[in-house]
Amino acid sequence: MRAAIEAVDAARLVERALNDAALLDQLRSASSVDVVAAGKAAAPMLRGFASAAPVPARSMTGIGPGQPETLPAGAVWYPSAHPVPDERSVAAARRALAVAESVTPRGVLLVLISGGASALMAKPAGDLSLADKRRTSELLLESGADITEMNTVRKHLSAIKGGRLAVAAGGAVVTLAVSDVVGDNLSTIASGPTVPDATTFEKALDVLDRRGGSARYPPAVVRWLARGADGGVEETPKPNDPRLTRSVATVIGGRLTAVDGASRAAEALGYRIHAIEQPVTGEARRAGAALVDVASWASMLRDAQPMCILASGETTVRVTGHGSGGRNQECALAMGLSLETLGSSVVAASVGTDGVDGPTDAAGAVVDTTTLARAKAAGIEEPQRYLDNNDSYTFFNTLGDLIRTGPTGTNVGDLQIILIG
Repeated sequence: MRAAIEAVDAARLVERALNDAALLDQLRSASSVDVVAAGKAAAPMLRGFASAAPVPARSMTGIGPGQPETLPAGAVWYPSAHPVPDERSVAAARRALAVAESVTPRGVLLVLISGGASALMAKPAGDLSLADKRRTSELLLESGADITEMNTVRKHLSAIKGGRLAVAAGGAVVTLAVSDVVGDNLSTIASGPTVPDATTFEKALDVLDRRGGSARYPPAVVRWLARGADGGVEETPKPNDPRLTRSVATVIGGRLTAVDGASRAAEALGYRIHAIEQPVTGEARRAGAALVDVASWASMLRDAQPMCILASGETTVRVTGHGSGGRNQECALAMGLSLETLGSSVVAASVGTDGVDGPTDAAGAVVDTTTLARAKAAGIEEPQRYLDNNDSYTFFNTLGDLIRTGPTGTNVGDLQIILIG
């Protein structure tokens, strides 16, 4: 897991990207370069730029959670909120828009994007209130909406997402993105502030209908989306929008980058690798059970060599209980419930590469073929009840099997590892 996280070190990814000859030429020939970094990896991405930039930046703005220990000289930091935006998120979005508007026709706005930027940089559209936007995000999270659904709605409630930041820029826009979404769709990463948006107000309304029904959401939000669907509000910039012809974006790291890092480390330790190419999505508890099924099939094909099974993606949790946990802890608990079917020497884990799993202080959890026996010895008679109550944190905290990394400064989704033999 450490090797996987090191492989997606955000500073190194930016440094590597700045070695591109065409990008170097563009930055060197620009009249000015302004940098906006937003997301959980904003601080290391700024440091990566500062260490490898061919020219000094006129301004550097960082937007992220908390206050980083170190920042490049001259950088201005906007601490913001995640996963639910607050007034700090609005201030951060206003700053990003102001920087974009200050870029001259011969200047370049370099946008460094990573997971979490959608909440960290939020400015409601029109007369919508932040409270309405925040409540909508909370309800979507509770309903198990995936990242694509979340961002479809977010983009149509925002004055900065869905390409609007790029439209505000007076010059060229270059975006380097560390992807935390399955498929690495640039329009989905951080709700695509600098790229065209193919979704519509009508699709945003459809998401509300699927995730509990429109009546569940703030009336002002439903009215705004309905007005947009009827043509009363300007749509987000689409792929053929001429205002985006000077905006280019590139993914510089993602979930497969992390898998490659873990794979190299496992091979060096003598493991035979079975990497699951299909992204792990859907409900976390179902994904965990399905991973054990895949591992069972793969283990039948192995010889005496130990096997390392790697998977990655992003799952969801449908909150029906009253416990504490996150999607990685639920995935790990679901694996633990059936791990004994794989034999006597198996260990598995699921971790968020950002070091944060749900509203907890853990990144994920580890299980092995002794987990259920140790749980029983600790007085946990029915582990399934913890899963049913969305209380995986309590289960693993009791056993001492939570994985705590602290914030890692990067974010490419989730990683699952199963070691057999």
